[in-house]
This record gives sequence, structure tokens and C-alpha cells, in this order.
Amino acid sequence: MDERVRENLITREVSIGDYVLTGGELAAAVLSDAVIRLIPGVIGDETSALSDSFQDGLVAPPAYTRPADYQGWMVPDVLLSGHQARIDAWRHEQALERTRKRRPGLLGSTGGATEG
Repeated sequence: MDERVRENLITREVSIGDYVLTGGELAAAVLSDAVIRLIPGVIGDETSALSDSFQDGLVAPPAYTRPADYQGWMVPDVLLSGHQARIDAWRHEQALERTRKRRPGLLGSTGGATEG
């Protein structure tokens, strides 16, 4: 983009990540999707946007589906326990760990987050 346009006409810049694309079309599509899906009625289950990755400032914890044993790969026992408080605590800890590893900048300068 011509720097004169950036300096004189652009009111806000948004980054979609640290990578290079072949053109602005893909970036525009990503940004459009990220914004449009928040409009009521755009996605089928509006409450699902509340549990999206980064909604709470952390990378999402791992997700598992059925069956519990797939080719010897097991779902963590805590997720099968039925104990919702333990499941929630496990998910929060996993989200913190994934954020520390994958996006530490989201945790601020201390590398930690408020526990809760």
C-alpha cells in the first residue's frame, strides 16, 4: 500500500497475524469473516461465539470428540469424569499452557494470567 494513503486516509490498521499473503483479498476475507460472524443471526448457534478461541484472551484448550478411544488415542480421563468443576479447571489450565507455548504475548509481560 502506498504510504501516502496509509498516512492520510487510513484511520485504523488491523493485523491478522505474522505471515505474508500473496494479496489483500485473503486478508480482507479473513477480517470480514471474523467481524461478520459476530452479527446476530449469521452463525447458527450465536452462543458458540462466546467460546471461540481468544474470546477470554487465551488460546482455546484442546477439543475432543467421540469415541473416547480412537486407534489407541485416548480422551483425557478428566473429560470423561463427569465432574464439571474439574473439567473446567483442566480446560483453563490447558488454555493457559497452550497460550504460554503458542501466543505468550497474550499473557502480558509476566507470562501468567489471572487464575479464576
